Amino acid sequence: MPNVKVAEWRRRVIKPDEIDKYLVDSRDFIDEDIIVSHLKATTNPDKARVREILDKSLDITRLDPQETATLLNVTDDELWNEMYATGMAVKRKVYDNRIVFFAPLYCSNLCVNNCTYCGFRYENKEERRRILTMNEVRRETEVVINEGHKRMIVVFGEHPKSAAGYIAETIRTIYDVKVPVKTGSSSIRRVNINAAPMSIADLKKLWEVGIGTYQVFQETYHKPTYAALHPLNTIKGNYRWRLYALHRAMDAGIDDVAIGALFGLYDWRFDVMGLLYHAIDLERQFGIGPHTISFPRLTPASGSFLSRNSQWQVNDDDFKKLVTVLRLSVPYTGLIVTARETPAIRREVIGVGCTQTDASTRIGVGGYTAALQALADSKSAEQEIDKQQFTLGDTRSLDEVVRELAEQGMITSFCTAGYRCGRTGDKIMGLLKGCIEGKFCKANAVLTFREYLDDYASPQTKAVGEELINKEIAEIRDMPFFQKGRMLETFEKLYKQVAGGERDVYI
Repeated sequence: MPNVKVAEWRRRVIKPDEIDKYLVDSRDFIDEDIIVSHLKATTNPDKARVREILDKSLDITRLDPQETATLLNVTDDELWNEMYATGMAVKRKVYDNRIVFFAPLYCSNLCVNNCTYCGFRYENKEERRRILTMNEVRRETEVVINEGHKRMIVVFGEHPKSAAGYIAETIRTIYDVKVPVKTGSSSIRRVNINAAPMSIADLKKLWEVGIGTYQVFQETYHKPTYAALHPLNTIKGNYRWRLYALHRAMDAGIDDVAIGALFGLYDWRFDVMGLLYHAIDLERQFGIGPHTISFPRLTPASGSFLSRNSQWQVNDDDFKKLVTVLRLSVPYTGLIVTARETPAIRREVIGVGCTQTDASTRIGVGGYTAALQALADSKSAEQEIDKQQFTLGDTRSLDEVVRELAEQGMITSFCTAGYRCGRTGDKIMGLLKGCIEGKFCKANAVLTFREYLDDYASPQTKAVGEELINKEIAEIRDMPFFQKGRMLETFEKLYKQVAGGERDVYI
């Protein structure tokens, strides 16, 4: 059990008034009865009705709950194939053919919670506990930068030693790291955070040091299941404190937030509906929905029977379906598929509309430097389950994944331009819904891909990448959007600068 000092801290974390202010008539936005009624009322959907809904998605308009439930109830294989194709068409219309890459960095596995599916839970005696010092954070960041990454999502357990002050110091430290490359130096340009729900005051501390997107997963939206998995005497046992974490972030000034569910804890159809209702309530209260949606599946964790034996495990076919419905239901929001999944499954779901993924991923605390040392010692860098929150399905290098995507005609993007140009929050949502942001993304993807090919790519990846980048440049030159004003001239100038060795230029 946590010691007395930790217990005292735990009691102070939750601020009831920072839950109640978002409720409507003392109720939150998840109503199990309504969700179940939508799912029951839309069984055996008519093909014509499904195609009408697909047309709405193609208009880049968010679906309502009944429309989403209709798609979840499709059983016809022909219709599912149409839905898969439409999902990719929606993605290309909004985001073009680029895939954004990031690297996760786990800084601490200390945790006061006791979630039954998680390797970090405090009763797990198999987990080796550790929290990184700032010098260790620097070394981990250097390894990540040397792979070619430009953005990072930093992950923390919930514990007083890794609370807002530690997180803020971590963000500052990561931004300060500069690593020499052929043409100068490279750094992380965007630090996103996956951390516990916090008070508005603590979230403001993160905003002040330049947090990117703030990501909190509800795990499951089904309240009885949530209660069974998260003991009531823990912070995470408070369903509503977690449910409104991103509302508080918006109030704190963090205008890019990210939602997610851990699929395999409850019926996947219900949790897709929960994610939609979450997006709807953010839009209702703040005018903008989530910047991204994530949908990790349950994978084995140390000391967790449930992580290997859940009755709600989602098979590969259903996983592809749930990702497709999310793409269609919230067509302008980014979708993240992670290295929890195998290479084969990642290829499948990227093909129905995902926009972001990770590679060269190590999720053990201190995992990047440990893997680098193993390589120096000519040893295999195996996963260490007793240092991790869960098990990965894909540990390929960034170079390998970049090359595979290039061979499939998809360009890797390391762009962070929109954030630094102020295209965040309601601004980026408007540009995404209008299918404008994807044009900027395409140009900036080419610029950052040029950086990667010159600074980091293997000869094999560079050869494939050169063909792709020439194709992308030709497409940009032919696009009416870039033929207006001096857009094309500006792009051509910036591309020459990057090819000549200048770094971090963008439109």
